[in-house]
Amino acid sequence: MTFLDNFQPLYSLSGFFVGALVGITGVGGGSLMTPLLVLLFGVHPATAVGTDLLYAAITKTAGTAVHGMHGRINWRVVGALGAGSVPAALLMLWLMAGVDRKSVEVAHTITAALGWLLVMTAVMLVFRAQILRFARRVTGERPPPRPATIAVLTVILGLALGMLVTLTSVGAGALGVTILLILYPRLDVREIVGSDIVHAVPLTLIGGMGYWIIGEIDWLLLLALLVGSIPGIIAGSLLAPKLHERTIRIVLALTLAIVAWKLLAG
Repeated sequence: MTFLDNFQPLYSLSGFFVGALVGITGVGGGSLMTPLLVLLFGVHPATAVGTDLLYAAITKTAGTAVHGMHGRINWRVVGALGAGSVPAALLMLWLMAGVDRKSVEVAHTITAALGWLLVMTAVMLVFRAQILRFARRVTGERPPPRPATIAVLTVILGLALGMLVTLTSVGAGALGVTILLILYPRLDVREIVGSDIVHAVPLTLIGGMGYWIIGEIDWLLLLALLVGSIPGIIAGSLLAPKLHERTIRIVLALTLAIVAWKLLAG
């Protein structure tokens, strides 16, 4: 049976839809793609996560090139995040390799973690400005932390992101960027976003390769998603300046909240 016989156009259409939203909002595809695969197409959570991690690694590589050309990468931040996230990702992969990934318990753990992360992502999308103002008001009343303290906190953030992203494919993006903006209030937002995207490339690549080794990658699904998502990201990026970003973010947050409810309600 040939590739064309097994090709599912709906996967590519979903990839285009997710890619367009990523291009418009900048929110990572994992927040959308993994729950879409689980709920709409019935893909097993572990396979959905593994496939989406490789999908993210490939699509974020293009974003890395763009941010690199514009000098929007803070390599010190990237290094601190990676110092925590890479060991955490390897630990999570080791744990996943040692359990029965097809069991109801593992599937429930992944979907529950994914659901709660989507709730947090939705909150960050809608209330990021208020959260940042509150954090700056609180920290403004105290002496600024030492650079060494900020570096340690960044490594801890990387540790948390490494475990969450490897388990659910969600965590970098809206959550990571918001916390980085609190830790580094003097850095330009574009530099924070660029650094977060660059850090996500090796993290998702390590996670995706790990899932490949333990046999949880659907290559046909991955290719179908890429066929749709690459033109989707281009279209979304061209459309973004013509749309009201705040409205799009609220609609996206509501969508994530509904998806999270479906995942958590079982």
